[in-house]
Amino acid sequence: PSLLNLSLKSNLKPTVQWLKDLGMDDSQVAKAIAKAPTLFGLSIERNLKPTVQWLKDLGMDALQAAKAITVFPELLHLSLD
Repeated sequence: PSLLNLSLKSNLKPTVQWLKDLGMDDSQVAKAIAKAPTLFGLSIERNLKPTVQWLKDLGMDALQAAKAITVFPELLHLSLD
C-alpha cells in the first residue's frame, strides 16, 4: 500500500509503538522502516504478531526477534499459511 494512503494515528504510530514494545530501540525501528516502509501497511494482529510468535516458536526470544527484524524486516511479510 502507498504510504500516502496510511493514517498516522491508525497505522504509523501503532506500528512504531508495537516494534518498540517488542524491544526495538529508536535506531532499530528507523532501520527496519527504512528498509521496508511497507511494514506500516501490515496488520499488527494478522501479520506482525503471528510472525514474531513464529520466530519465538523457532527458539528466539523477543530481543533476538527484534534484532532479526532490524536486519531483515521483510521477515514480517512472510506468509505463515
